[in-house]
Amino acid sequence: MPTTVYDQFARRTATVTAQLTTLGIPLTAPVQPPAATDPTDPWASSHTVPVDRSTLAWCTAAQMLATHHDTGIDRQVDAADALLRGLGVRGLAQLHSDLHAGAPIDYRYTPCPYCSGIGEDPTLPDCQDAGCPPECEFAGHGHLCPVCPDNYEPRWFADEQMTVVEELLADAIKEREERASLRYRIRTRLHRRTLT
Repeated sequence: MPTTVYDQFARRTATVTAQLTTLGIPLTAPVQPPAATDPTDPWASSHTVPVDRSTLAWCTAAQMLATHHDTGIDRQVDAADALLRGLGVRGLAQLHSDLHAGAPIDYRYTPCPYCSGIGEDPTLPDCQDAGCPPECEFAGHGHLCPVCPDNYEPRWFADEQMTVVEELLADAIKEREERASLRYRIRTRLHRRTLT
């Protein structure tokens, strides 16, 4: 039975939510108590962000953490809650980098954990949900993935990189030949001077 990449997202969400339901973990995170506001800070807020554990972003974060730490999803619930409460969907890029020892992730060669490398928002939001300007609301207008800035096309980018490397190598060889020629002329002149 052929499946689309969007079926993969639905399967991921269904698998994680089924595990949570089986373990008796609610699909909505408990609301955090409001933080004490500082009366001297006019921009302070006591607003807490609710976390829905049935979203694709939360399921992806929990699955990434469970896979990395080789534990069950139930052990990673609080970490996934904290990640999405603090950083939102874009926090998945930070998590992905942190799980790779802080190294930056090149999404041209590594598939995004959220969109699996398609480069579009897998939740298929409409323009109103995504907050697009009115002039962008036309047929075929896509919404980029909020996690990965690049398209996952390792073969195309590898060919492009090989072309760049070949050009750099050709330039280096040419420069080396020019320098060798210059060194030979200098050496010849210095040798002539020492003979006279």
